[in-house]
Amino acid sequence: MKLLLDTHVFLWFISGEERLPTAMREVIRDPQTEVFLSVVSLWEAIVKQQIGKLPLPEPAETYLPIQRERHFIESLSLDENAITHLAKLPSIHRDPFDRMLICQAIEHGMSLVTVDEVIPNYPVSIWR
Repeated sequence: MKLLLDTHVFLWFISGEERLPTAMREVIRDPQTEVFLSVVSLWEAIVKQQIGKLPLPEPAETYLPIQRERHFIESLSLDENAITHLAKLPSIHRDPFDRMLICQAIEHGMSLVTVDEVIPNYPVSIWR
């Protein structure tokens, strides 16, 4: 199984946040699961930290890659093929970061791990 973590899921996972469902925590930790974090999530975190909406213990640009590696989560680059899926997505969700994660999940045949209530309205595999 290949999973792409939504940004909030990754942040909850690395911080031990209780809002992260136990089943999600377990599947992320399962060595049989291929778990990915998109560079889009790093981009989102840096932007949100810069505007004061995301407090982190260290700068996002260094803290998040270290945490990703520490938890054996792979990095997923953004490529042109993934971006082309934007043209086919309905305008349900206005968040550009979430829309790119949806595109990447579609392109790479991954399930998106999220608790976002809007994302399941898209034609993407969701792991909840």
